[in-house]
Amino acid sequence: MSQSLFDLSGKVAIVTGASRGLGQYFGRALARAGADLVITSRKLESLEEFRKELEALGRRAVPLELDVRNYDSIQRMAEAAERAYGKIDILVNNAGCNVRKPAVEVSWDDWNLVLDTNLRGTFFVAQAVARKMIPRRYGRIINIGSVTCVFGYAGLTPYSSSRGGVKQMTMSLADDWGPHGITVNCLAPGWFKTAQTRVLYENPEWVEYICDRIPLKRPGQPTDLDGAVVFLASDASEYITGQTLLVDGGISTGATKATIAPKKPA
Repeated sequence: MSQSLFDLSGKVAIVTGASRGLGQYFGRALARAGADLVITSRKLESLEEFRKELEALGRRAVPLELDVRNYDSIQRMAEAAERAYGKIDILVNNAGCNVRKPAVEVSWDDWNLVLDTNLRGTFFVAQAVARKMIPRRYGRIINIGSVTCVFGYAGLTPYSSSRGGVKQMTMSLADDWGPHGITVNCLAPGWFKTAQTRVLYENPEWVEYICDRIPLKRPGQPTDLDGAVVFLASDASEYITGQTLLVDGGISTGATKATIAPKKPA
């Protein structure tokens, strides 16, 4: 297979939620594959060091302010991104948040914060960018989901609801925008150590518990997502749309030691 299928030279990619965590890893992977970047955050100053890092890789990087809970902010970002480069080829729809609480303690405001950010925000960012892609009949939209797209976990009801919605939304958008040459897929990481999940990894018992349920026996490292995001952003995936790609070490198989039947005595 030609390596040019994965070459993003000349492409422009927006990565939302790029001030920290997986958003920065997605940005680095796309930049190393040749893409120029638009990076976004609610606070422009939080993007400055990352902008310098991307430029040191030889890529252009335009930082833009974006609050995915504000419709006007989304429209301004999409307009500014197109002005900066004249086009948008790729969107990595990564901005998100979480509230961890037992379900009986989730407040009205907790629910709205998570769903407005992770589901409504993801849709309206995709919509604003798709409007720029449709006239050119080309685009790669990658909505960032989670293993909670397909699994439920205690203490994560709003988050799981939002990510399940992202999975379903991805399929609908793929059908809607496929005739315009735009693919829409969902990249769903499993258990990765990020700023959002750091507190979990401070508990050795939880780490042992989760690793026991991952067939590869370790949590994900952020660079484990590099190949997947470049693949979905590249021409190598041009006939793939509406799909959810789980990068989870196999935890979504549901396998645990307890499910392995003991051998019968001879």
